[in-house]
Amino acid sequence: MRPANIVTSVADVLAGMTIAGFFLPPSPGFHPWMKGIGLCVATIGLYGGGVVFNDVFDARLDAVERPERPIPSGLIPIRQAALLGTILLLLGIGAASTVNAVSAILATGIAAAALIYDKWGKHQIFLGPLNMGICRGLNLLLGMSVLGPVHPAQWWIAVIPVLYIAAITAISRGEVHGGKKNALYLAFLLYLLVIGCILYVAGSHGRMPVTLPFLLFFSWMIFKPLLTAMRDPIGRHIGQAVKAGVIALIIMNASWAAAFGEIWPALAILVLLPLSLGLARLFAVT
Repeated sequence: MRPANIVTSVADVLAGMTIAGFFLPPSPGFHPWMKGIGLCVATIGLYGGGVVFNDVFDARLDAVERPERPIPSGLIPIRQAALLGTILLLLGIGAASTVNAVSAILATGIAAAALIYDKWGKHQIFLGPLNMGICRGLNLLLGMSVLGPVHPAQWWIAVIPVLYIAAITAISRGEVHGGKKNALYLAFLLYLLVIGCILYVAGSHGRMPVTLPFLLFFSWMIFKPLLTAMRDPIGRHIGQAVKAGVIALIIMNASWAAAFGEIWPALAILVLLPLSLGLARLFAVT
């Protein structure tokens, strides 16, 4: 289920809720808070289910390339894994359905996009990274749907995690056998574009001084291992760049919250980082 990664998906939802104005006064009552909790449960199920099915569909390949994984190692029978993945996806859709119809539709879209990626998308050179990025973009929108339909002026924000995850997915293809520098250069440019978009939002909201420390931390975390991989694109370095990129999603989401003027939600999201890093020591991230 990649527990460390699941924490980053919760950060997506919290950032989306912040963008939607969920944490603005007056303080949400009991019922709205339950909606927020429902979306956090939904993203846990959707992300966990998607990752489980990734291993189900990759069982034969993993038997050759990553025999230590739960299914090829014989720790988890493939049928039980498929059942777990199904239950998690249904949990995600069900939890989102308790919030509102928009959330239910988005959750269904995330589940479908995840399964398409697991079975087919990951094998496509261009559409694979885009497919995975769409899962993250929809996850951000899931958080933004907490109060109902997403405002049309905010839809473009969901494109940013699409670009970011597309960059990470493109890098990850060289994790086992080493990668090509062109993919790393592309990721570098996409990272800069993501940072530029957050800076734009922060500037337009007059939140540059508050957002800048988050972005500097974010930049350090993603660029340090990426530059190492660019110098020497061996599998180990690329794996470290991918892992850092995934975990750094928490800092990116905190940056979004800060850019939209909510410092306390931004700090709350950032608190998830030690939890994710701790889980990353116990469970695989990539």
